[in-house]
Amino acid sequence: MNQCYGCDTCKSADKPLEQFIASLPMETSHHRVDSQKTKCGFGLKGVCCRLCSNGPCRITPSAPRGICGANADTIVTRNLLRAVASGSGCYIHVVENTAKNLKNTAREKGPIKGENALRLLVQEFGLQESDDLHQMAYEVADKVLQDLYKPEDEEMELLKKLAYAPRYEKWKELGILPGGAKSEVFRGVVKCSTNLNSDPVDMLMNCLRLGISTGLYGLTLTNLLNDVMLGEPKIRMAPVGLGVIDPDYINIMITGHQHSIFVDLQERLASEEAVAKAQEAGAKGFKLVGCTCVGQDLQLRGVHYTDIFDGHAGNNYTSEAVLATGGIDAVLSEFNCTLPGIEPICDELKIKQICLDDVAKKANAELMQFRFEDRAAISQRVMDEVIAAYKERRGAVSMNLLPDHGNDHTLTGVSEGSLYEFLGNSWKPLLDLIASGKIKGVAGVVGCSNLTALGHDVCTVELTKELIKRDILVLSAGCSSGGIENCGLMTPEAAELAGDSLKEVCKSLGIPPVLNFGPCLAIGRLEMVVTALAKALQVDLPQLPVVLSAPQWLEEQALADGMFGAALGLPLHLGQQPYIAGSDLTVKVLTEDLKNITGGQVLVELDPVKAAEKLEAIILEKRQGLNI
Repeated sequence: MNQCYGCDTCKSADKPLEQFIASLPMETSHHRVDSQKTKCGFGLKGVCCRLCSNGPCRITPSAPRGICGANADTIVTRNLLRAVASGSGCYIHVVENTAKNLKNTAREKGPIKGENALRLLVQEFGLQESDDLHQMAYEVADKVLQDLYKPEDEEMELLKKLAYAPRYEKWKELGILPGGAKSEVFRGVVKCSTNLNSDPVDMLMNCLRLGISTGLYGLTLTNLLNDVMLGEPKIRMAPVGLGVIDPDYINIMITGHQHSIFVDLQERLASEEAVAKAQEAGAKGFKLVGCTCVGQDLQLRGVHYTDIFDGHAGNNYTSEAVLATGGIDAVLSEFNCTLPGIEPICDELKIKQICLDDVAKKANAELMQFRFEDRAAISQRVMDEVIAAYKERRGAVSMNLLPDHGNDHTLTGVSEGSLYEFLGNSWKPLLDLIASGKIKGVAGVVGCSNLTALGHDVCTVELTKELIKRDILVLSAGCSSGGIENCGLMTPEAAELAGDSLKEVCKSLGIPPVLNFGPCLAIGRLEMVVTALAKALQVDLPQLPVVLSAPQWLEEQALADGMFGAALGLPLHLGQQPYIAGSDLTVKVLTEDLKNITGGQVLVELDPVKAAEKLEAIILEKRQGLNI
């Protein structure tokens, strides 16, 4: 890779990062945007079908049906359901592995770091409280697994306990209460196969079912189970950006979503034995460098791991730049947002690639499939191979660090629990600020980062600036947080960018106008905050001055997230339309009819200023409905 790619890269909201990537003598995703700028018009509209050997069929005005007779509405919704089912399956995989790891931890009397979180789950699940933390943890994990494995025609036992009562009744009325979460994924995949369902409305309702099981189990419960094993989030200031990479250490970049897989490794890398081995190799010790959502999750609980965690470097489309610094010695991946584009960079810079879950197996990586019973041996093997890579590459590979990138005082560790505690163990202070108009409303800016919605993090960051300028408090979760924090909007100084009222609130509390809830899984935490506010006001969720936005959604998991928001009845903004434009029926259901179904609505707007205006108008309408 001797070619210099110069400045032919996509724009980024993070200008130092943009300049850094433009200077790299290697290709990244940012360079490939231009070569992929010509898009398939049929794909963009969702009217291409390749489910059988008669195809691919493409719907046009002169050919309104495929060879089998499927029209645009059927093809579009079938493609959407298939994508939502796939995205839901990803999240259910994560919560299943998390519950298994908690169950095994309890069985072997391992560390339970979040006793308060455990007792809350015991109460929510209606289990027997006791002094035996391991017995309670075992029963909690077992309950979750039992629900995941129920058939599709058997309602999950915890569903009614987890859901907000008015929402549960609405879902029951609509007939979209899901059965076992894994069975729902299976049902969704089957339903959208060749020559099966051709009812677009039925398939859209199935998407909502998947959204519910995804949200309450794949999102909400994954967070809470991790709290039990890994410790509850605590609000603190922490460093972010490429500047967290310390070349004096053996640095391991982690990517994925499954924090519970790293528990044993984290402990061992911080041990005296591991530090001694690192020092023998010439380093001060080991450090984990966060990237993508598992990095955000470690950052969220960073107060528990200050001895091993260096900080969060960036989101999915920052990962190539993180590796290009030369300061990373190994990549450990266990789920998605692990880009295939990191492989040639790792090869060139002699960076060891290890995958801990075969669902994320990279072509040039070594697979060390995580099994709880083999965790000690796997951790030891990882340690030894990373040390070997460190010895081989350091001195042979040049450093290209960016030590001034990011900042060292981003507010992190925000969760439904830590925020509640910060507010004095009451939601009343926040409700009072909203009622008085000092905070007009709350916007959840969530989800992925992509390179096509005006550029890397551009739509996300610019929309966030526009929202806080309008005195709207922003809560962020996912790769969106990675871009927002690296651009400084989660530091207390960012209060200067807020409207006068929100600025006053932030300065009095010493907080930024954008609160970092961590990984995309923490969308479930935002739901818990919103539900708590609705309970306090004794209203249903659609009545709240609360909006959601996924300005730069990227993948199928994001579509499953979006269906959760739609099922909750919350307005959802997207920077780019999903591949549904070819079906007027689908567009109408999601943008108009949904208001009368769940109370929610989907709106699409790429321009950040226009999007903020529309979201503000919705918030003002909701305020009027509450007479505030």
